[in-house]
Amino acid sequence: MPLLQVEELGVRFATPDGMVHAVNGVSFSLEAGQTLGIVGESGSGKSQTMLALMGLLAHNGQTSGQAWFQGQDLLRLHPRALNRLRGNRLAMIFQDPMTALNPYLTIERQMSEVLQHHQHMTRRGARLRAIELLHAVRIADGAARLDMYPHQFSGGMRQRVMIAMALLCRPQVLIADEPSTALDVTVQAQILSLLRELQRDFGTAIVLISHDLGVVAGLCDQVIVMYGGRVMEQATAESLFYRPSHPYTMGLLAALPRLDSDAATLVSIPGEPPDPAHPPRGCPFAARCNQADEQCQTLAPPLAPAPHDPAVLRACHRAWETWPPAGERQHA
Repeated sequence: MPLLQVEELGVRFATPDGMVHAVNGVSFSLEAGQTLGIVGESGSGKSQTMLALMGLLAHNGQTSGQAWFQGQDLLRLHPRALNRLRGNRLAMIFQDPMTALNPYLTIERQMSEVLQHHQHMTRRGARLRAIELLHAVRIADGAARLDMYPHQFSGGMRQRVMIAMALLCRPQVLIADEPSTALDVTVQAQILSLLRELQRDFGTAIVLISHDLGVVAGLCDQVIVMYGGRVMEQATAESLFYRPSHPYTMGLLAALPRLDSDAATLVSIPGEPPDPAHPPRGCPFAARCNQADEQCQTLAPPLAPAPHDPAVLRACHRAWETWPPAGERQHA
């Protein structure tokens, strides 16, 4: 039985200009010890999907569907019951540690509160556990660092503190929202290596939200590609990167710089993402896809097994096995 089972998740926001549909019908499962990557452009619904599961949507947000974790539907839980899981069995590393950490409290205070609340530990026991976790994330002299404030850490160090805080209670599911954004390449590699080590040591399942396909390729077992609030393709990392089957996935891969290519310019996907306040009738990617036909414009394709591999799910009306079809070398 999956550790986390999400079925037809929908997220919408009531605004003065009408209802904004941020996530539409997203489904996936997560096994213990597995890493699931969720990729897509900004505004594709990646972060809102996870914030909905954590009960952290804005006050005007509404959800639909189901999200089963340990026999409980996270979307229907009372806030008090969700609080007992959040930070304990479910944890999240936020995109910007400088805004996620409280600038007025020491690192020790912020880490100890988690353990005192969820594990009922003494202040002294919580401090020792916090030092242990700081060492686990490669922060030297943890005892002295605990008495410092967030602004006294570098960006990479703050991100490590966020990872340590998320792992204090050894959660079963860890959600990492762009954990290496705005970090230099060396620190980024260290953070990703750290996540792999911690997953090995603690057996935690990870959901990695990212727009960086290189990061996803190095860390994830399964990958979901989102666009316009919908899942466009879902497959193993190997299948997705070596044999993509959706025009949008191929467009994302074509936009990556390659060391084995002599191309002087990067390929881009023309056009703009759809307006979530006025979603298109058909496929959300149809307006930017040079393979779209009339059916794509008027009817949203279901997420269904691809002809070349039933384990690959994609939302596309076209019948090709992989994209682009044989003989075609155009990009989306």
